[in-house]
Amino acid sequence: MKEIIAKDLLKIKAVFFRPEEPFTWASGIQSPVYCDNRLTLSDHQVRSDVENGLAALVKEHFPQAEALMGTSTAGIAHAAITAHILGIPMGYVRSGAKDHGRKNQIEGKLTPGEKVVVVEDLISTGGSVLEVVQILREAGAEVLGIVSIFTYGMNKGIERMKAANVVNYSLTDFDCVARVAGEEGYVKPEEVATLLDFRNNTLNGGK
Repeated sequence: MKEIIAKDLLKIKAVFFRPEEPFTWASGIQSPVYCDNRLTLSDHQVRSDVENGLAALVKEHFPQAEALMGTSTAGIAHAAITAHILGIPMGYVRSGAKDHGRKNQIEGKLTPGEKVVVVEDLISTGGSVLEVVQILREAGAEVLGIVSIFTYGMNKGIERMKAANVVNYSLTDFDCVARVAGEEGYVKPEEVATLLDFRNNTLNGGK
């Protein structure tokens, strides 16, 4: 599954490597990789691989799940399609409460004690998805864990997940995508080491 999703993401340039001309992230980090998993929604086959993969992760790791909750906005569509495959309810968590109407931050029905899984597209430091986990917990949900499309494998994200007592399962990860990129000719074989050094040193603070 990791390799299938890695090939899918590379094919549609959802994960795009440019070691010779790094991208600038919002944080200011000069990165040889750019990730936009929203593009998975625009390709039928890739979308099918992703949503069936997420459904498989939920069934394998969280068989007791009663509902899926997407992160806003990237996780909403994936939560909806995956929940449809599984035949269970879904909802999503806004980045902030609405300033009108019922002023909801959680959209969709959520019953206190309900066992939910959070659906996210990408895990880096884990900050945004853990905010969603906290909001759901405060609303009375039992958050079983997180499923996501891609993770960088950053130490900060791993440590934050552990501290929050929540686990994430991703369809693929930076190591697999970098390796496949070298094998498939998206980057030169010798550039794979550069990509992994970026994750290990820049993103993981040299750890």
